[in-house]
Amino acid sequence: MCLLPIKKNNMNRNVYLILAFLLSTLVFGQKTITLSNLYDGTFRPNAPQQIHSQQDGSHYTVLEHSLLRLGSAIVQYSYETLEQTATLFNSANWAEISQIYSYEFSENEQKILLETNTVPIFRYSKKARYFIYDIATKELLSLSPNLVQEPMFSPDATKVAYVLDRDIYVLDLNTNQTKRITFDGNDHISNGLTDWVYEEEFKFVRAYDWNKTGTHIGFIRFDESDVPHFSMDVYGDSLYPTQHAFRYPKAGEKNAEVSIHLADVQSAEVRPLPIEVPEYVARLQFTALSNILSVQTLNRHQNNLRLHHINIDNDTVTQVLEETDDAYVDVHDNLTYLSNNHFIWTSERDGYNHLYYYSASGKLIKQLTKGPWEVTDFYGLDTKTKTVYFQSVERGSIYRDVFSVGLNGTAKRRLSTSLGTNSAEFSADFTYYINQFAKDGTPPIYTLHKTKRGTLLKTIEDNAILKMVLENYDLQQKEFSEIEIHGNNLNMWLLKPADFDPNKQYPLLLFQYSGPGSQQVSDDYFGSHNIWHQLLVQKGYIIACVDGRGTGYKGAAFKKSTYLNLVKYETEDQIEVARQLGNRAYIDKNRIGIWGWSFGGHVSTNCILKGNDVFSTAIAVAPVTSWRFYDTIYTERFLRTPQENPIGYDNNSPFNYPELLKGNYLIIHGSGDDNVHVQNTMRMVNGLIQSNKKFEWSIYPDRNHGIYGGNTRLHLFTKMTDFITENL
Repeated sequence: MCLLPIKKNNMNRNVYLILAFLLSTLVFGQKTITLSNLYDGTFRPNAPQQIHSQQDGSHYTVLEHSLLRLGSAIVQYSYETLEQTATLFNSANWAEISQIYSYEFSENEQKILLETNTVPIFRYSKKARYFIYDIATKELLSLSPNLVQEPMFSPDATKVAYVLDRDIYVLDLNTNQTKRITFDGNDHISNGLTDWVYEEEFKFVRAYDWNKTGTHIGFIRFDESDVPHFSMDVYGDSLYPTQHAFRYPKAGEKNAEVSIHLADVQSAEVRPLPIEVPEYVARLQFTALSNILSVQTLNRHQNNLRLHHINIDNDTVTQVLEETDDAYVDVHDNLTYLSNNHFIWTSERDGYNHLYYYSASGKLIKQLTKGPWEVTDFYGLDTKTKTVYFQSVERGSIYRDVFSVGLNGTAKRRLSTSLGTNSAEFSADFTYYINQFAKDGTPPIYTLHKTKRGTLLKTIEDNAILKMVLENYDLQQKEFSEIEIHGNNLNMWLLKPADFDPNKQYPLLLFQYSGPGSQQVSDDYFGSHNIWHQLLVQKGYIIACVDGRGTGYKGAAFKKSTYLNLVKYETEDQIEVARQLGNRAYIDKNRIGIWGWSFGGHVSTNCILKGNDVFSTAIAVAPVTSWRFYDTIYTERFLRTPQENPIGYDNNSPFNYPELLKGNYLIIHGSGDDNVHVQNTMRMVNGLIQSNKKFEWSIYPDRNHGIYGGNTRLHLFTKMTDFITENL
């Protein structure tokens, strides 16, 4: 079988799209969006997959799939010419691998770790078969005959560590011998692998790291013995349902006991490290020095984060940094060590998220960025030129730009030029970068630049064909503005019908998520939700979205203003938004609806109840209805525990006041939601029944928080569309 490279794939897709575009334009003129368009790929942009910059600074690799994804290849390209220079691996040549899901190079780039046969577990975790491919010898070696988790090369590429059944193993690539490092992994003990709540809320799964010489592995051990179980019925296709049970610490309940351990790989000796853990280990990594392990601990209230350095030679522990806040401290991945163990860090300590440069002992050398705006991503440090690269919202919280600044805090420069959303992928030596730009109505454009002056060299992908398709559908542009609500200027966008007449009145549907630090009002290319909004606009609705108090990128005070009263102020803001927009001449104030998913479903539910004089219709998808049902890390970060703050939990839980419902309400949930449990919807439904309220609801069997799979999403959005058109 011949593997077709991605450029040919795109060519085939583009030819099809051109023909479809020309034919439909000639025959039908402007097209109407259909529900199937949301998921059939009509509006999906082309994008390079899994770009990896190689250490020579001159080449990068991309994962490419054949037609119908029947095979995969890792293809090397030149930055200078953008031409293909080599195919480093092609699954078509190996019977053992039909398709690659991801790949990772060893530090010396002589070997590649290949992932295949992937089985998802929760949001980020998965099991898979892994193979190691030697580029020079062209030999393929199986890491393990089992499905394993989180493999990682040692820095010298002679070994690969991985987790199997909650124990750590190491494969020696020179001898092909596997050594078991830990022996106590079971249903409540996990070594080197996070539990459910860490994975979901701290957003990491691999809880171990190699030191720089490959002699030791530091890891977190989780003891979930006292963490309560949560079980879900799995209906499946069998005669009897089964139960899926896992440990889930709800707000106020016991978390896993965590401890830090060190394994000597040669001797397989494991010992605990003498560091006090107040409640959480938020991050663990070895520094640039092979004997210094970096550990971030966090108290249960999550308002005191400490960065520790542990010397594994003598087990001394030194606190090098401490972050405190009256509300909470965010956990991030922006800790970067230099060769001398100086480090770069981001913090909100001056009220906005900015970059800071510290010595190895934790002494502040320089605050690198400053101003009433936020750093949103950290790309890295060019050690030769002592230049730091980052992304920020300096030109406005709905925009993103790529910047550089000297390690001395001077010579800050904006590299990106177009106003919208810019992000960057830098070459390993920072000579080049690939800029991704998008804005509302403009799909992503990938361009290659010389970093020194930001010079545009070539366009890699401009999605020109997709732009033609978009024009064929007469999609509407968002109108970005601000609206003053409760003394705050809130970001807003509006979508109006193509034939909008200010002398007519239109029904209004609000969309929001509203969760802490989130953002829905940004100048970026639209996703599937926004395609659905465009469909509704074509049916004569006005759609609006406002980021209220508690959302992100406008400073710490704005984000943390909802502390201890989660959903209270968010709900009040959306009610007032609807009230103000309803006073506009072109809005029918008797036909205002709101919808949201997850946190947004909580807010939309509260709005139809507490704002029953404003909202006539609401949809809640997979909503939280009581924070008592949600997990410790997320919930207590914003509310503390139910024992400390019962009013904050109960005064904003909608099943405590279902009698307030007056309008049209639809609640939807997946029965297999491991994140926001269907228990939330069942309690809400029971409250409405006991209050004798009319409402609609739908449960999707065995579907998780995303409610997808097979025909599920099409059915879901068809139901939502019908509900809106019948009731709003």
